[in-house]
Parts: sequence; C-alpha cells; structure tokens
Amino acid sequence: MKDAARAVRVTRRQLVRGSAAALLLAAGRLAPARAATPSAGEAKLSGTMTLYNGQHESTTDPLVKAFEAKTGVKVRVRSAESDEFASQILEEGSRSPADVFYSEESAPMNLLAEKRMLGPVAAGTLKQIPEQYSDAQGRWVGVSARARVLVYNTGMVAASALPQSIYDLTEAAWKDKVGFVPTSGGFREQLAAIIVLAGEDRAKSWLEGLKRNGKIYRANGDLLDAVDRGQIATGLINHYYWFQEAAEIGAAKMRSQLHYFGHHDPGALLNVSPAGMLKSSKHPDLAQAFLAFLVSEEGQQVLAKVSTEYPLRPGVTSNAPLKPLAELEPPAISVGELGDGQNALELEQEVDLL
Repeated sequence: MKDAARAVRVTRRQLVRGSAAALLLAAGRLAPARAATPSAGEAKLSGTMTLYNGQHESTTDPLVKAFEAKTGVKVRVRSAESDEFASQILEEGSRSPADVFYSEESAPMNLLAEKRMLGPVAAGTLKQIPEQYSDAQGRWVGVSARARVLVYNTGMVAASALPQSIYDLTEAAWKDKVGFVPTSGGFREQLAAIIVLAGEDRAKSWLEGLKRNGKIYRANGDLLDAVDRGQIATGLINHYYWFQEAAEIGAAKMRSQLHYFGHHDPGALLNVSPAGMLKSSKHPDLAQAFLAFLVSEEGQQVLAKVSTEYPLRPGVTSNAPLKPLAELEPPAISVGELGDGQNALELEQEVDLL
C-alpha cells in the first residue's frame, strides 16, 4: 500500500526481496494470508491507524495484511526511507498523522526517542523480545535483526585467508580487496559500534585504513554483485542481501559466500529493525495492538516466511537457511548504545568519505 501524496522509491533490494517471497510461495513455504477470528479473550478493535514504514515493503505488507485480518483494524501505510521519516516526524511534531513508526535501522528510532517523540511500549509487548534488542527505557521494541558480515568471492579468497577481525581489513594485505558502502545505515551503525567499543580515535584510524584499502560502492546490492562477479574480493554488507540473491538465482549459482566474524568482534554486529508508537498517536490502542502483533508468535512467523532477516522472538526461526542467531557471537553492545548515528556520520565527513 502506498500513500498517493508521497512518492515511494522502489529499490533493487525491494525487488529482490519480493522475488524471494515469490519463490517461497511457489515452493509452498509461504501460505497466503488468511483471516483469523479473534479468540474470546482478545479485545475487539476497530478503526484506522497510520503506519510510517521505513522497512522493506515486501516485509511490511504481509505483516499489515495479517494484522488487519486478525483484528479488523485498517492500517494506512506510508513508505519511505527511515531517516526521511525521522526528519518528517520531527518537523510534524504533535501534528504528525503517524501512530507507529517501523524503522529499518535503529539510529532513526534512537533519534526520535532522544527527542521525546515516542510513547512507551506496553510492558507485555517488550517481554516478548530479549531485552538487548529493545530500548532500555521501553520506548521502542526490536522486531527483526540483520547480521553484519564479510561477503567474499570463493575464487579470489580462500576461506583460510579470511580476516579474523574487522580491524584486519586496514592491513596492507587487503589493499584493493575490500568494498564498503559508507552511506549505508548498516555500515554507519557498525562504525558507531566501533566508536562505543574502542573509542573515536580507534574508529577514525580504522575508517582511514578502510578508505585507503577499499573501494566505495553506492549500494549494498551493487557491492554484492561486484563480489559475486569477481570485480572485488570482499565486501562489508548485511547478511540478508546474499540470501535474497540466492533465493532469486539459486545458491549453487552464487560465486560468493558469507564470512561471519563472530568472537564478539564489531564485524559481527547485529543491526535491529525496531518499531515504536508516537507520543502524539491519535489511536494509541491500535498502535499498541500493532506493536504487540509484530512481536507475537503469529507476527514473527509471518516475518520468518517472507523475510530473510532474523526474527527476534525466541523459538521463531527464519525459513531461509540462516546461520542460527545464537551462533553469531555479536559484540557486547545494546542497540540503544549505538545512538542516533550522528557521531559516525561526523566521523565519515571528517575522513572525507561523504
């Protein structure tokens, strides 16, 4: 669904994600949404709420349809980039028509939390997701996650020669062998994590070394394609780009694989896609119901079928053959500690990457 008053950008990642969902449907792994009758213990809701959606539309649309079928509530969806919505919400203030903001990345949500634009998420909803994936003050809840990885061309780099840490990519051995996307929200959150974990000086040194050794790409999909075609040996991306591509063309045709840093290295950062209710919501009961559905078993099962991101509810796993979430060994940092990304942005500007 699209808001007629707002132009929606259809990106390559959305097209690929749609292809992945179509393949799952064709394989019989994705069932069409079915209307569900609320149980006797569920409160009956009615009305229309507005969702500002920064997530992939191919992920959000099935979630919205399932919620509408279950509750009878209508959801008016507006889709754009997450950072655009954060700026729009700040400009709209209490006049914003949005009830819920669903962000692809945590930085825009952290920004709105810092500016006191979000209302509290119901305690029962927060309890459905491990606390490290949600705001410590309960202003937003994590819905899904993406692992930062190093994609590599198997014909150009032996698995035994892969770096053990993301810091290794600044060494001379990786000159002209690594690609990265400095404008990517995932990359910026990774840089923010390095700032928190190692300090700004170490983060600047790493960024300068990466600039010296690496090649800049405009989009993660472009970088994945370059690695798969042998145009560059490795690249820093989120895991789901590889699985989307594999779902589209077949994993056997991929000439690249994913390297997981693990060992609590910043290279193993988990980026979280969160959702929160605006403090100015005109329909807080509907907003809370939608947030609760996103992290419910039913909602997370929908996400597991249509997306190659990690569902965050314990016991729910993706239909895609992902490395188990419990085996990723991300760095010991909460999503809230990553902040609004401003420090990372300023560091990228200082190093002249933007």
